[in-house]
Amino acid sequence: MGLNRKLPARDAGTQQVHFIRKTLGVADMAKVVKLGTIPANSLILKALSGVQVNTVFNSATTTVLDIGSAADGDLYATDLDVKTAAAFVPLDEAVSMSVTADTELTATLAETGTAATAGSAVVVIAYLPNN
Repeated sequence: MGLNRKLPARDAGTQQVHFIRKTLGVADMAKVVKLGTIPANSLILKALSGVQVNTVFNSATTTVLDIGSAADGDLYATDLDVKTAAAFVPLDEAVSMSVTADTELTATLAETGTAATAGSAVVVIAYLPNN
């Protein structure tokens, strides 16, 4: 089942970078996938956070990914391209990366055209909890 699934905000209690990681595939298309919860006063490390596309999604027109919170589904990333290239795509929004309360993070895949039959990507969120 993994850590941080249906549990309070994740904090290992040490001075280190923490990560939330979740693999998404075609079965997750058009679903709001819960990634996990980061604790209050944490700082998301934008340069280390985003999506690693391992197998491009083969929908006919587009496949994009939003990353956000339960309150705002595209707060940290809007329409990241997961169809064009197998590569790391960082978060793209110019917003504060500090969270003031325990924050549940979400990811949503969307596509246009004929539905994808293949595709795999790993969402990675790196953060520093408050000390």
